[in-house]
Amino acid sequence: MKFLLVEDNLELANAITSRMRLDGHVVEHAENLADATAFTLTSEFDLILLDIMLPDGDGRTFLKEHRASRLDTPVIILTARSQVSDRIGSLDLGADDYITKPFDHAELGARCRAVLRRKAGTSQSVIEVGGIVFDAVAGKMAVRGKPVTLRNRELRLLELLLNARGQVFSKQKLSDRLFSYDEDVSENAIEVYIGRLRKHLEPSDLSITTLRGLGYRLDHDA
Repeated sequence: MKFLLVEDNLELANAITSRMRLDGHVVEHAENLADATAFTLTSEFDLILLDIMLPDGDGRTFLKEHRASRLDTPVIILTARSQVSDRIGSLDLGADDYITKPFDHAELGARCRAVLRRKAGTSQSVIEVGGIVFDAVAGKMAVRGKPVTLRNRELRLLELLLNARGQVFSKQKLSDRLFSYDEDVSENAIEVYIGRLRKHLEPSDLSITTLRGLGYRLDHDA
């Protein structure tokens, strides 16, 4: 998954970023609202983690404008404010959840997963389809009952494709979702990951179809 973290406390931002990246997620960090807006105009995110008090304004203004633009990216508010009125106000503006600082990083991870499950229209983190069982939380996959070891990037690629079965992803879009701006990505990186994933999926009823000039699509063959 690709997250946008909007947080001006660098120590906290680095801690969140490191934890999320260990789980295989891509994280872009913005220290202010201007940078956050620039990120949302040039990239697509699965989730936004948004602080309220930022150097150039109130994060709730960003949230309000984000929703007014009909963007439905889930947003979790991160703030030191704990008053009920603050929580209600943020939720009414369109926030999907609210977590008060200081917080446990395991709790933040759990809240992120819960929000993403709601966005995907499911209450479970485990996907069973076409002979595979995929657990995004545990980072595990089994094909026809046999455990398969996937690298973090392969896990996130599979998660992305599984959550949008039948949708076509261009190579550029996959690259944008799997790599951050500061990563040096080779031109054939996506082809390499697609190739590896195809081999793992061979015993299943799922296959990755290449649509020349368009991109890739995960199909259920059964």
